[in-house]
Amino acid sequence: MAGKSFEALPPDLAESPTVRGGVATPPADVERVLAAVLADVVRVAQVSVDSHFFDELGADSMVMAQFCARVRKHADLPSVSMKDVYRNPTIRSLATALTASAPASSAAPGAATAPTAATPPGARTAPTARTGSPAPPPVAVAPTGTPRYVLCGALQLLAFLGYSYLVAYVAALGYAWISAGSGVFDAYLRAVLFGAASFVSLSVLPILLKWVLIGRWKPRQIRVWSLAYVRFWIVKTLIRSDPLVLFAGSPLYALYLKALGARIGRRVVILSRNVPVCTDLLAVGDGALIRKDSYFNGYRAHAGLIQTGTVTLGKDTVVSEATVLDIDTSLGDAAQLGHASSLHSGQAVPGGEHWHGSPAQPTDVDYQVVGAAECGATRRMLHSVLQLLTVLLVYVPLAIGAVEILFAGAPQLAAALEPGPSALTGWTFYGDALAFSLVVFFGAFPLGLLLLTTVPRLLNRTITPGKVYPLYGFHYGVHRAITFMTNRRSLMRLFGDSSCIVHYLRCLGYDLSRIEQTGSNFGTEVKHETPYLSSVGSGTMVADGLSINNADYSSTSFRVSRTSIGARNFLGNRIAYPSRGRTGDNCLLATKVMVPIDGEVREGVGLLGSPSFEIPRSVQRDSSFDGLKSEEQLRHRLPAKNRHNATTMAWYLLVRWVYFFLVTLLVSAAADLYAPFGAAVIALANVLVVLFTAVYYVLVERAVTACHPTDPLFCSIYDLRFWRRERYWKVPSETYLRMFDGTPFKSVIWRMLGVRIGSRVFDDGCYLTERTMVTIGDGCTLNAGSVVQCHSQEDGTFKSDRSTLGSGCTLGVGAFVHYGVAIGDGAVLAPDSFLMKGEVLPHHAWWGGNPARQIRRDDGGEWR
Repeated sequence: MAGKSFEALPPDLAESPTVRGGVATPPADVERVLAAVLADVVRVAQVSVDSHFFDELGADSMVMAQFCARVRKHADLPSVSMKDVYRNPTIRSLATALTASAPASSAAPGAATAPTAATPPGARTAPTARTGSPAPPPVAVAPTGTPRYVLCGALQLLAFLGYSYLVAYVAALGYAWISAGSGVFDAYLRAVLFGAASFVSLSVLPILLKWVLIGRWKPRQIRVWSLAYVRFWIVKTLIRSDPLVLFAGSPLYALYLKALGARIGRRVVILSRNVPVCTDLLAVGDGALIRKDSYFNGYRAHAGLIQTGTVTLGKDTVVSEATVLDIDTSLGDAAQLGHASSLHSGQAVPGGEHWHGSPAQPTDVDYQVVGAAECGATRRMLHSVLQLLTVLLVYVPLAIGAVEILFAGAPQLAAALEPGPSALTGWTFYGDALAFSLVVFFGAFPLGLLLLTTVPRLLNRTITPGKVYPLYGFHYGVHRAITFMTNRRSLMRLFGDSSCIVHYLRCLGYDLSRIEQTGSNFGTEVKHETPYLSSVGSGTMVADGLSINNADYSSTSFRVSRTSIGARNFLGNRIAYPSRGRTGDNCLLATKVMVPIDGEVREGVGLLGSPSFEIPRSVQRDSSFDGLKSEEQLRHRLPAKNRHNATTMAWYLLVRWVYFFLVTLLVSAAADLYAPFGAAVIALANVLVVLFTAVYYVLVERAVTACHPTDPLFCSIYDLRFWRRERYWKVPSETYLRMFDGTPFKSVIWRMLGVRIGSRVFDDGCYLTERTMVTIGDGCTLNAGSVVQCHSQEDGTFKSDRSTLGSGCTLGVGAFVHYGVAIGDGAVLAPDSFLMKGEVLPHHAWWGGNPARQIRRDDGGEWR
């Protein structure tokens, strides 16, 4: 691809919008009726067929989404997608383009087009030919009844209780044995021995249970909430909590997947921590590379079923960042899949080809830019041994020492394990626990900041930008240490959405040029691979979910390079920005956009989709509050925002300190009762901590929204109502929700948080940003990594609205739903899709892509 070739988009995946029963609609009639529909939407008497939607009519994406939805309701009109609207921003050009595409789309649904001269015989064509469309859905099954739903939850709870007791029993025995040691050195040796035994047990147990409960994974369908699903859930939960998951990016991680049944070749590098579950269905050839934030689960949830299927990667394949590989997908030898891309079920990338986009399509962009280096088996083995020794000789004894401090940090706590009167009856116990929590919690904060701003800087002096280093050596270890140390989510959440984030990122090492302080320069979720090579231009604002990718890898080497984001940009949510990104100043990068890495530098435009195409940089609606950005206005409004944000940060710290204090009391009380009741009380404490965490943060969230509910908003970022919304995002916690993924208890918690949610909803890891603004119907299926976000911010304008999911909907893995959306009953949103704001999905429709558009549906709603 060269120059502006990224604008040469494929036709819509849907059946031809201009063909009804094989007869094309005349362009003049299409123009006339489309103009009438648009005039009604924008509320004017008449619309010229040559008027520009955005520049002349003042429309925005929300208005045009309503236009598309109304067009789809007319059987005699073409079905229009948002991609069509952006590519053809007048009625005349839109009608002409749709009519011109009619002959190419008149084939029967599901039929593949004939190979062209550019398509080698036997090769699978791009998804525009429908061969890459998702596989037909399974035969409908009757909804799972309430008894099975309740039984599944009860069995999951029993499994959790049993595992908690086993861990507590072993931990109590080990702690008693370590405490009986004579002297520091003897206690250290005992800690190492017990830690090694525990590490091996926790690592091996999930593998053994996988083989006992499942055996070998095979392509099949498992009904959710069934007994077979309980076994699936137990195995999934255990293998994803295995300590070996922490070794992602190491040869040990590949060995772990091999032990689970995956076919992993030599020199395979897997950097993603999204652990595949159906490992027997995963095959990865020699020299393959899977980069971070990629999903290759080997299963998906669809319409109340768990569907398992193969994921096959040939030799020397490259899977880039933030990608999704659905089941029954493959890449041939030396094939590449670009960043922010996906393969839908049934897609196969032929050997040697490069594909990108969601769903992926052929490209000539090269995503493998780092040369090979000497990285033999000896280096890999030594690296793995060193990692294990570091864990067993350093980290595990430190963790055991932290428990010792918790129990022995104060005289009353030290007496907890001794026989005699309970320490819980004395006020001194609570006073000591209070003092202990204050010192540990607030003492760790400045100490952590000091370490983050000094140690990584010293380590960084050993790495030269642009130089290729072999994997698994000293420089690789230093690079991974810098990445780990400088990506502290708790601190990013504390400082994000405030003026403090700029100073924090600068302390980490970001080059932020001459910053224009807005009070919302960065959100609460920003990550990088090295802060010392991350640059953001003046006047740029970044929403949540930015991932700056400074490192490029091969299966044997890596290098770090500067990643620069231009000035006066706005970056939406969930963007993976590569080091070779070709965007300059004054750009709008939409949510989940695939940042181009080839061609000329894009400036003064907006980019949307994967692969990306140009859209207007801004529209009339987003400039409503530009007057508040003047220097005079900022002089008064920015300090007020800073004061409100400072109070929010104080609440953030207070809420988490109170939580830490109460958990300290709970754990210490369990230690005090250990002598009379044994390990059962420790196991009970573990269960109570989980229960208390959920109840505590639910109450915190309800308290935050009690006086200021999360209602639809259209306002400036300098409006008090927006500041309150920032408080809602920051003060409560959401990380605890992951513990309940795939269980009936997740829906219970969503309901407690204000979500209007139906019965028997299956949630495998969905995230809802504004809980009280979401409605989810009965029997919906929500996959891992899916998001329903009821807001957007573009420059200084904040917009939010409610979203509704009808009964029986399915959101695919990594799918993103924006605000103001209505999804009909039984509709499906394919993996990694981006459903734009204001879209309306008909009942039983199947949509996919970025941006999402209709993939295929009969007039009668039956799948072909």
